[in-house]
Amino acid sequence: MSSENTSATPAVPFPKKPVSQMHDKNLVPVVPKPVTSRDKNTQRLIVVLSQACLETHKISSSGGDKYALLNCDDHQSLLKKMNKDIADARPDITHQCLLTLLDSPINKAGKLQVYIHTARNVLVEVNPCVRIPRTFKRFSGLMVQLLHKLSIRSVNSEEKLLKVIKNPITEHLPTKCRKVTLSFDSKVQKIQNYVEKLDDDESICVFVGAMARGKDTFADEFVDEKIAVSNYPLSASVACSKFCHGCEDAWNII
Repeated sequence: MSSENTSATPAVPFPKKPVSQMHDKNLVPVVPKPVTSRDKNTQRLIVVLSQACLETHKISSSGGDKYALLNCDDHQSLLKKMNKDIADARPDITHQCLLTLLDSPINKAGKLQVYIHTARNVLVEVNPCVRIPRTFKRFSGLMVQLLHKLSIRSVNSEEKLLKVIKNPITEHLPTKCRKVTLSFDSKVQKIQNYVEKLDDDESICVFVGAMARGKDTFADEFVDEKIAVSNYPLSASVACSKFCHGCEDAWNII
């Protein structure tokens, strides 16, 4: 067999795309600029993860003392010594909620703001551009760093991706903002219909309990109304997801 027949070159070469097609800017999606707390007018969804279980504790080990994020899986004996209920050490709930929120189309559309309000009254502003670690172990390390340094900066710039800010949360909300929290005892409402009744310049802020169990009174001092969004009990992450989807449908975010 001749060398010509063993060539890997196709008999009919693939047509080459013009350079203009290969670099067509119209094919690249434009990422909207996210709203900030300084913007008091643009309509948006704000989610406050209330009563978040984010607490650090000094752990002694062979490598020396270090701080760890208390959680019910790794620190059961320590929690027992501290007379703490293991249900009060569930930072994984906050982790799940953040992944759900920051992955959502409404966040990518620049219409979502997220805050964390811990059980110890620490208020954290979450930059919409932050990439939360997918694994809980790495997330725990990030939260320990945040709670001790009070901010996390971007590697490539001076932009703060996570930062501790002053209470109360109301000082950081838009001027015109409907504040609600979820209560299983309230009237069930379809989120899309509820959001569509807002004025065009009115934002909505929902306080979601980021804890395993507890009363729904954690945001009574802030909210205008309590609503239910399902006939069934929901996890915090699913509640966040339902609110994102409802606002996306109401505001035509696909």
